[in-house]
Amino acid sequence: MLPPIAMMPSPKQILRERMKGERCIAARARPDAAETAARHAARNFLSAVDIPDGAIVSLYYPIKDELDTEPLAAALTERGTTIALPVVGAKNRPLIFRAYQPGDELIAGAYGEQVPTEDARQVRPTIIVAPLLAFTRAGGRLGYGGGYYDRTLEALRANAQSEGDILAVGFAYGVQEVDALPLEPLDQPLDWVATEREAFKT
Repeated sequence: MLPPIAMMPSPKQILRERMKGERCIAARARPDAAETAARHAARNFLSAVDIPDGAIVSLYYPIKDELDTEPLAAALTERGTTIALPVVGAKNRPLIFRAYQPGDELIAGAYGEQVPTEDARQVRPTIIVAPLLAFTRAGGRLGYGGGYYDRTLEALRANAQSEGDILAVGFAYGVQEVDALPLEPLDQPLDWVATEREAFKT
């Protein structure tokens, strides 16, 4: 009996593994590297991205070597901006968002991330700060393969009241930038990218 044929990894899978390594190196370059990068990225975000009155900003609760959003959450809260965290509901469905303030109780989510409890108010964000493995100058984003952010952005943009009502901001280390990505029709573009080096409109 012939052994099963091993499936060759896709270009996206290969790139994901490579970029996980790049992100890990950036996060652990020195003892305070991750903390310092998070503060600089938060500063760059706030100096570049317009946050209208009444905006709701969705952050992510970092896992593994993702760039920390805690300094950004603290700064937004100090400004009086409502923030939220994403929650995975049904598989292959858009994310839902629950209001959050630093210090609120959190519970384990579907992928080991921390999410607000079920009694937290559900909200509709207008600015989505998205984690990623790689990004391009043109706004391409490489996620983890689940498609949650792509489905979410597609749904929110389809129901936006006006162009620019929904902004997607990639939040990452500068080393996660690549020249090109193997994008697919489902992949939703980023409007902005903020790193510890800079923030730029795509």
